[in-house]
Amino acid sequence: MELFDFVDFQIIDIVDIVLVAFLLYYVYKLVKGTVAINIFLGIVIIYLIYLLTEALDMRVLSNIFGKFIGVGFFALIVVFQQEIRKFLLLVGSTNLTTKKGFTRHFKFLRSEQFSINTDIDAIVSACEKMGKSFTGALLVIERNNSLDFVKNTGDKMNIEVTQPIIESIFYKNSPLHDGAAIIEDNHIVATRVILPVSNERNIPLRFGLRHRAAVGITEKTDALALVVSEETGQISYVKNGEFVLFDHIEDLKKLIERDLSL
Repeated sequence: MELFDFVDFQIIDIVDIVLVAFLLYYVYKLVKGTVAINIFLGIVIIYLIYLLTEALDMRVLSNIFGKFIGVGFFALIVVFQQEIRKFLLLVGSTNLTTKKGFTRHFKFLRSEQFSINTDIDAIVSACEKMGKSFTGALLVIERNNSLDFVKNTGDKMNIEVTQPIIESIFYKNSPLHDGAAIIEDNHIVATRVILPVSNERNIPLRFGLRHRAAVGITEKTDALALVVSEETGQISYVKNGEFVLFDHIEDLKKLIERDLSL
């Protein structure tokens, strides 16, 4: 293999590079903000070193890195199990075929700034008030991935999001308070929803089933979750299976607004 063979570009080579860049972009978005990002960067570095050793005809190193990449492929399926699931859900999502769902991932393709329909102020204010009264709550905000597989476990609704509605749903004597409420756009579309519970061992023991359910649904989809602790009144924000820290309520609003606009 000659060192400068890659200079001879053809149309198919440009298409190939664009598609690889597109794939890497989505993989990066899935692992960004998680511990998997370090593994992802390590794999990219090793692959670049492998290409360099091949280009320089360093046979021993090239052979070592080549075998490592070949065997490591199966290990990656286990390591990136959750991320692969999210990627497949993203590819298969019907929202990806719409103009908004497709172009929202690329700022340079946006003809205008997409507005956020969800009433973030009402959601956060309701959580803040429920926290002060030590009322437990679990809210899940749908993004690109469909949540139909969990909506069907609860009671279907179609109620516009308002602060009093959210508080009444999770009122301790309400028949709807048990389980999660699903928010799609600016409507509560399901209540008393049963979510998959995470088996992650690193979750602190002080967190109960609500928090584990929030981690579980955000591990399997790109949804956002808000949890109000019944014991401490603390509000937790969960994304990509991780707890996102914030200092003030206004910071939480900005985080949710940013994540919904991505």
